[in-house]
Order: sequence, then structure tokens, then C-alpha cells
Amino acid sequence: MFLINLTYRVAPDEVDRHLDAHRVFLERGYADGHFICSGPKAPRTGGIILARGDYDSIMRLIAEDPFYVHSVAEYHLQEFQPTMWAKGFDLTPGPSPGGEG
Repeated sequence: MFLINLTYRVAPDEVDRHLDAHRVFLERGYADGHFICSGPKAPRTGGIILARGDYDSIMRLIAEDPFYVHSVAEYHLQEFQPTMWAKGFDLTPGPSPGGEG
């Protein structure tokens, strides 16, 4: 599992120009089972994505993010292995590198 920490590199108006395309990217990540949750930081200096999958598949996803493509944000990935979680939280493994979960 990965915590993806995005930090904006550009002014807020430039972030906003790419926000709709970034949200489409996020929707694809949820649909394919990689993303668990996401949202902006407070204050709005970037965002956080909680993702499942292996490092290579996560990096392939990031390469498709309009924020990455247009250098809107820099990315820091932190892998971790959950050992405790809330009742009802689904820790089913994410998609395999071949794209099937």
C-alpha cells in the first residue's frame, strides 16, 4: 500500500486549470481498484492519495496524471504495510501488474 503525497509546484490558478483532468484521472484510479481515498491537503498545498498495488503499477498511474504530465505537482511515495485497520475496511490486494485484481 502507498501513501502518495503531492505538493504543488505552481500557483493555485495553474492548479485549477488542470483540476478537472486530474479528477478524471482519480476516477480511473478508483474504477480500476488502485485508489482507496484521496483529497486535498489543508491548507491547500497539494493532495494525498492512498493507493494499493505494486510500485511499478503506481508509477505507471502517476505518469498518466495531468498534474504530473504538466509539472503541476511533485510526488513522494511512501510504501507501508498495514498491520491494523478499522473494522469493515477492505484491504483486498489491488490490481496486479497485468491490470487485473
